[in-house]
Amino acid sequence: MRALPRLAPPLLLVTALIWSSAGPAGAAAPPPKVPEAVGWGGAVSTVSADATAAGIEVLRAGGNAVDAAVAAAAALGVTEPYSSGIGGGGYFVYYDHATGRVHTIDGREKAGRTADAGLFLENGKPLAFPDAVTSGLSVGVPGTAATWDAALREWGSRSLAENLAPAERIADDGFVVNATFRGMTRDNYSRFKDFPDTAKLFLPGGKLPEAGSLLRNPDLAATYRQLGKDGIKAFYQGDIGRDVVNTLQRPPVDPASGRTARPGKVDTADLAAYQVRPQAPTHVAYRDYDVYSIAPSSSGGTTVGEALGILEDGDLGDYSSTQYYHHFLEASRIAFADRNRWVGDPHYSDVPTRELLSPRYAASRACLISPDRALTSPLAPGDPRHPADCADTGQAVPESYEGQNTTHLTVADRWGNVVAYTLSIEQTGGSGITVPGRGFLLNNELTDFDFAPLAAGVPDPNLPGPGKRPRSSMSPTIVLRDGEPLLATGSPGGATIITTTLQVLLGRLDRGLSLEQAIAAPRASQRNTAATQAEPGFLALPERSALEGLGHSFSSVDEIGAATGVERLPDGRWVAAAEPVRRGGGAAAVVRPSD
Repeated sequence: MRALPRLAPPLLLVTALIWSSAGPAGAAAPPPKVPEAVGWGGAVSTVSADATAAGIEVLRAGGNAVDAAVAAAAALGVTEPYSSGIGGGGYFVYYDHATGRVHTIDGREKAGRTADAGLFLENGKPLAFPDAVTSGLSVGVPGTAATWDAALREWGSRSLAENLAPAERIADDGFVVNATFRGMTRDNYSRFKDFPDTAKLFLPGGKLPEAGSLLRNPDLAATYRQLGKDGIKAFYQGDIGRDVVNTLQRPPVDPASGRTARPGKVDTADLAAYQVRPQAPTHVAYRDYDVYSIAPSSSGGTTVGEALGILEDGDLGDYSSTQYYHHFLEASRIAFADRNRWVGDPHYSDVPTRELLSPRYAASRACLISPDRALTSPLAPGDPRHPADCADTGQAVPESYEGQNTTHLTVADRWGNVVAYTLSIEQTGGSGITVPGRGFLLNNELTDFDFAPLAAGVPDPNLPGPGKRPRSSMSPTIVLRDGEPLLATGSPGGATIITTTLQVLLGRLDRGLSLEQAIAAPRASQRNTAATQAEPGFLALPERSALEGLGHSFSSVDEIGAATGVERLPDGRWVAAAEPVRRGGGAAAVVRPSD
């Protein structure tokens, strides 16, 4: 059996996160953010110190990984409200140590039953993207509350009310605004100010919240308490849901703003009909590992899995750094060519999931890669049902836009159960519309549909449709070795989620990096486009000139993704890992730190 690359020494061992009494106006100060923690009893990693602490609190109280994941997700709805919350949806991947099986929940938002392919067309032309986003038209039926309920009913050990309690406390007492939150608010100021309830919550006194100030959300605390008391029927069949529908159908715009926000089509019957989809995960055997992720409606599992299959025959650990990056970028390019053509909601399109992940198809695509030159994008898709070696015929399908702001959390418990959970309201601030009196923003996930066919004459599996889920790139991933959990990871970042998750996996499994180092490494994202997006740190690598000599070109972006992960060490300890810098840094913690 091929040995796992040696772990680099931990960058930092930390004590578990604790609540402190020294904060603004006597409120709890945020726990410290650290990128790595090692120890026993379970682990939690999120982008928010408060959310990580909420998960650890539940683990210490005897809850399992599913309980802690729900607690952390609810807390993220308070402290990361522009990225997640009960106004959105996501994908939940769970490894059950008792059975050795991986389960998944598709809790993606979906269109109302009256939506059709012309949802975002006016006078036969696609709406301008900003007009579509900041409207009720972009709001899909939220799936987050239903995801929490389904996960807890199937695998949890505590009630929804118990798991929501830490988030209720944070919402009531307030959390400390940091520079990242202030920056996200600033970026949305022109939208937020036009919706009175959004402005009241996130623009205190009509101004940006100051870093270091306390932001409270008593409306969300009350909403969580109602969910805990009455269950999710209050959301899907009760007064919370009625408030959601009233808001999206009649967006509460300040009349003096001059803004027009189009009404949405989702109604109370659409909410009442919503169900999550328990479904089989995607699975690929990669070297000595079994890699599990989410199947369509997300494209994450199929695209990461196909890229791994393409790279399977090469020993990336022995490649030069230039050839490693070259093969990573080329596998990503090829997998995205197929993703854009073939993946959509499988209840509405015939998605060839099994074929996309087959070793035969991976081999037929891998032979396109030359060590001496880069492929040219846009690359045409292959035909997974009729693989032909090195085929690159047909019409290329361009990438559609996907919002960048999502969040990911990873959790493990003392029994060896693991959760990888990615959730979102789509782009930063979602639709920009807060449900009055409820304290949460509504998603704009329906803008993940293609507004019109991306390539003339080519079937598009991601057009809107009645009750249809838009394609996602979320890639919550769990890796097993010999049937035991090794690591779990995932990231926000729109379509860059896929390349981020892939790069973290390759860095850990092939290149000898620790999990924290693999998360911190400079990133690039090739998605079948002429230029590869790359962070400044990647562009500063000495391999850049050699990659450009092979034909790669790059465009600079400030940052890509914000990953988290957990890993189990051979002695039974857990490593929790998070970003040291991106999105203000993440927060990793364990229940009992190593001595």
